[in-house]
Amino acid sequence: MTPEEVLARLTELRRADAPTHGGRVLSYVYDSGRPELDALAAEAARLVQPLNALDPTTFGSVAVMEREVVGFVRDLVHGGPDVVGNATSGGTESCLLAVHTARRVWRGEGTPRLVAPATVHAAFHKAAEYFGLHLDLVPVDADGAVSATDVVDLLAADVALVVLSAPSYPHGVLDPVGEVAEATSARGIALHVDACFGGLALPFWPDLPEWDFRVPGVTSLSADLHKFGYAPKGASVLLQRGRNRHRAQYFATTRWPGYPVVNPTLLGSKPAGPLAAAWAIVNVLGPEGFAELADSCRRSTRILIDEVARIDGLRVVGSPVGPLLAVATDESNPAGRRVDPHHWADEVRAEGFLLQLQPASAQAGGPRLPRTTHLTVTPVTERVLPELLPALAEAADRARGVPGADATGALATLGDVPETVDADTAAALLTGFGIGGGGALPDRLAPLLALIEALPAPLAERLLTELLARLVEPTALS
Repeated sequence: MTPEEVLARLTELRRADAPTHGGRVLSYVYDSGRPELDALAAEAARLVQPLNALDPTTFGSVAVMEREVVGFVRDLVHGGPDVVGNATSGGTESCLLAVHTARRVWRGEGTPRLVAPATVHAAFHKAAEYFGLHLDLVPVDADGAVSATDVVDLLAADVALVVLSAPSYPHGVLDPVGEVAEATSARGIALHVDACFGGLALPFWPDLPEWDFRVPGVTSLSADLHKFGYAPKGASVLLQRGRNRHRAQYFATTRWPGYPVVNPTLLGSKPAGPLAAAWAIVNVLGPEGFAELADSCRRSTRILIDEVARIDGLRVVGSPVGPLLAVATDESNPAGRRVDPHHWADEVRAEGFLLQLQPASAQAGGPRLPRTTHLTVTPVTERVLPELLPALAEAADRARGVPGADATGALATLGDVPETVDADTAAALLTGFGIGGGGALPDRLAPLLALIEALPAPLAERLLTELLARLVEPTALS
């Protein structure tokens, strides 16, 4: 293929993607609504494309950009000179490193515990599995709020880390950082604030309790630059309070015949592009620019909360903090007036807007959390409100009174499932459920989410693994 043919094919492939700009996708992507920032980010990334951020002693520009970006975020979250950190490849890596550091610093015996609300991001489930901690989840109430007392009651010498969210992704709850930090600090237990979602938005949100490094007991904090920092994917920051704690995050070895390896993050060789893009954006916007964009998000979030409140059969879950909300069925309505949030999301999709479906979730020792639909609000949302608001209302009209998707019938055909499901069996089960042998998702997602809710978690996870794995199995070049 010629270069022109390659780019033409890529352009054709991109036509099948969800739109990343224009406010049509209310999850995953964070559109500032300012094309000049995208152009700036692309040019900054191009200028450093050949660099390997593995070694800032060879590529000194990497060190300059990293310390300036980390310093900018540190100032936003009120870190003092004792707060240091690194840029990472994203929120998951930041969270993994926070847990890894806590695991190394912890001096107890046996298996350490990681204590967190049930709404903590899935990255901490991954971190606990990767680094050998027991994940001790604290039940939340039906609106996603956790009691500080319930968290504190689980503290003991075997706790290596407590994690709280600012805010939690599923429902937008700001966890009780100050109250919990008082107890963790008194016991010498580390406390991480996962502000991957809110770290560059909540500093500009009014009337919030303190949640960042103003709280003395906060030992680390993560904030994503590729969310409300509007950088391309692959940019986050992890901050640690204290140089000695920060150094425990590093991996270093001279015990092989090659060059000395010193890695502050999980990656060795890594691109400098996302960091350069983030650096360029924070230098152009500054705190004033971020405040202006956060104001837009706040206005739109308030309007959307009010709009959902007006829709018969739906409700906003709790009192979300930050540029997001979760929507559930209003159970106070008679059945014929209720709106299932997943059917609603599918109907909204037919109007050209993509919302994110979240399954109902069981908690040990707590109430079952309802199925919800999640909306992330970005600055560009304000421009599409004239189209989005009627789309939400009209979709609810079409979904009102329609019972929620039920997977009982599909499960009745399941039969006996072996304890260990291999790839072919998993594909056959997916085919039996009408999901094309793992090849493609259905047009309407409500039935798939109902299946996830109904299946035992290990089986649901295995089938989803098969579904995603088969989407990227090797094929010949076209």
